[in-house]
Amino acid sequence: MPYTSALQIGPARVGITSNHPDHIPRFPGKIEVKSLLTDFLRVVDIPYSEGLDGYIHIEEAEERPHCSFSDGRITLRGPILELAERASDARYSLWGNLGLLYRYMLFLLETRHSIYNFHACALYAPDDRTLFVVAGGAGGGKTVYLLSGLSQGLRLFSTETVHLELKGEESIWRMGSLVDNIRLGTLKYDFPEFLPKAPLPPPGRLWQEKAALDLTRFRWQDETIQDPDSILLLFPHIEMGRREFILNRIRDKEQAAKRLFDNASQKLAESFILYDTIAVPGFDNPVAAQQRLDAMRRFVKNPRIRMIASVLSDPQHCWGDILQQTTQGDRT
Repeated sequence: MPYTSALQIGPARVGITSNHPDHIPRFPGKIEVKSLLTDFLRVVDIPYSEGLDGYIHIEEAEERPHCSFSDGRITLRGPILELAERASDARYSLWGNLGLLYRYMLFLLETRHSIYNFHACALYAPDDRTLFVVAGGAGGGKTVYLLSGLSQGLRLFSTETVHLELKGEESIWRMGSLVDNIRLGTLKYDFPEFLPKAPLPPPGRLWQEKAALDLTRFRWQDETIQDPDSILLLFPHIEMGRREFILNRIRDKEQAAKRLFDNASQKLAESFILYDTIAVPGFDNPVAAQQRLDAMRRFVKNPRIRMIASVLSDPQHCWGDILQQTTQGDRT
């Protein structure tokens, strides 16, 4: 194919080939809701070559669109440009933040570089080298913890994807995205200090529309944290108006490993629909899944893990006394 490009996210490198120049992306692109910068720290253009971690082949063709995945390579065929033009949600596209490249990169980071990827935000307290990882799906409460933690002086380490590499008993954490897609209603009513200066939509749309909020000014200075002194892993559920804080520690190691395995598998393994039309199965496989589970079982035995817990709360009380507990010696 005559048109080529390549890009790098973390250590993972992907080559792109196509028979049409409009398929070739130019990264990093602008900050917006659909941007991959809401998933990853950076997306870098690199020269195309052989021997990269993976490849995406795109062929514009007048035929029924389909996507195949074989030998670690993706092939996409069909009237892709037409599908992209009329798609209802640009996030579920080739280069969107919930689309094909995003999920493929999770696969390559894990299978080629043994980097596990949590659907989570991460905050860091440098004074006592404590890393807080708040994991969960959309609507679970990650954003509430993120903005509340920043308001209390914690440093940003990731807004959406947290990368973990294990070397023996060591845990090595790699910085994730610094941009977060946040509902305007959350900003207006719970965290107005973060509200963008741009005009707001009518009140009826505040909870429907999101803004891509660049939080780079709050970031921790280093892109890697090696073996933090304390690690807290939280699985929140935030409910408006609850006005209480309920914390349940997960002390059983197998249960804790399952919670982490499920989270790290979610975006990589789930099927999704590309351009409202093309059904794409997840990128998981039995070997990778078993290795991920084994890794989570090893990780939950890490002596630096101070707490693994689920939390039920409202936005105002989401931290409870967790930040105070980090100065104490009680561990799971």
